[in-house]
Amino acid sequence: MRKIKMTIGGIEITAELFDTPTADAIHQSLPFTSTAQTWGEEVYFSTPVGVAREAGAKAVVEAGELAFWVEGNSIAIGFGPTPISEGDEIRLAAPTNIWGRALDDVRALKGARNGDPVRVERLDT
Repeated sequence: MRKIKMTIGGIEITAELFDTPTADAIHQSLPFTSTAQTWGEEVYFSTPVGVAREAGAKAVVEAGELAFWVEGNSIAIGFGPTPISEGDEIRLAAPTNIWGRALDDVRALKGARNGDPVRVERLDT
């Protein structure tokens, strides 16, 4: 199983990648750096990757699912309600490709701030 580490500010999230075209494109682009943005209880950041929306793309995600926002070429990690959520759901701005799953508790991202540096890299398995 392919694994990555995302460092967002001082927060480290380890994740496993699924067998999808989006996961393949992200894995091939590693390592890269970016800058974190927040939107409610979501952290997102731009990537050097551009992919098409996949079958099964969804806007409402579960905490720990790693999403790729096609229109923004960005990784999105929801960990709680966003400004457009209904109730406690995690609703992202648009349907997203689900390409991996965090192995750490993504609620740690509550400490992330706009402008935090981001580094995404491969982990040897």
